[in-house]
Amino acid sequence: MAMDKYNNMKPLFDNVVIKQDKQEVKSGIIMPDSIETDNTGEVIAVGEGKKTENGERVKMNVKVGDKVMFKKYLADKLEYEGEEYLIVSEKDIIIII
Repeated sequence: MAMDKYNNMKPLFDNVVIKQDKQEVKSGIIMPDSIETDNTGEVIAVGEGKKTENGERVKMNVKVGDKVMFKKYLADKLEYEGEEYLIVSEKDIIIII
């Protein structure tokens, strides 16, 4: 996936834009071994991090290109240039895979 396409996407604070992995569907049935992919994806864009009360920026732990697993019910959907993305707060990312 060409990252140049996403250069104009810049989330604010500790928000992260994720391109969700596709679920494998056969004959209208989601295959059991692919169910876990509904909360995984690739990090497309990362905010600069939250600011503390004294104005310092908290460093982000994820970076563009990381494959992550996130809390799926806390993601916001975004459609941009005909594609769907998810926006999650970094605190809602469970693990970097």
